[in-house]
Amino acid sequence: MSGARREVTRPIASRAWTDTAVVLRAWKLAEKDRILSLLTRGRGKIRAVARGARRPGSRFSGRLEIGSHVQVHLHAGRELATVTQVETIDLLRHTRADARRFAVACAMLEVADLFAHEREADEGLYRVLVGALKELEKRPSPLLLAGFALRVLTVEGLRPEVDACVRCGAEGPLTSLSAELGGAVCERCRMGGRCSPEAIAWIRRILSGGLAEALRLERSDLTDEVHRLAMSLLTHHLERVPRSLEALWLLENGKGTPQLPRDPEGR
Repeated sequence: MSGARREVTRPIASRAWTDTAVVLRAWKLAEKDRILSLLTRGRGKIRAVARGARRPGSRFSGRLEIGSHVQVHLHAGRELATVTQVETIDLLRHTRADARRFAVACAMLEVADLFAHEREADEGLYRVLVGALKELEKRPSPLLLAGFALRVLTVEGLRPEVDACVRCGAEGPLTSLSAELGGAVCERCRMGGRCSPEAIAWIRRILSGGLAEALRLERSDLTDEVHRLAMSLLTHHLERVPRSLEALWLLENGKGTPQLPRDPEGR
């Protein structure tokens, strides 16, 4: 046998691929182009340019608005991919026709954008976002955004502990929810603001597969409380309040300074 080394030829990964995606953000580029932030199912967050997307009569016209669920054909570039073809899956027509519904969609998109990492697959986040946008398109619900936030925290490994007190392990009554401690606190261990055991029970139900039931609830003081608690958990882990949440608050409450979510434990 010859002692010569046998060269192994490794296949070169294709620079063109097809994926499904949700348009998270969009920017103008030059006179006719658009840069997109896409949450793809297979490759995570991808930044891509759509050449001529802002030109009248473009084949991309109306298909690459924020929130659109599409199948895209992409070609990898040094910094940005290039969109070569788009096929519509869902344009969220009912959502876009309603200001509040679209504000909720924008909040979901911003949250997904903040959690997603460039070119790092996160199919769990993709599925949660697509499912929430589909539900929003069918009908609004006062707990849809809260349910979305709680499911995002779960798939990102940040699920709050709401089955027992995070300080002493007591099963109840749980009367506070601490974002900093990562879950519910019983009355004996509570050091800050109080919330209702019913609100924590609904958060537990949502996290345990009862989201469909929660989405059927009409707006009430209880649903408002659950929403506020979920937003406090979300903004704690994001370490910021998304601008879209501020815009949603102003839309629902008029002018004034938004009462931004904070840790109910008072931290």
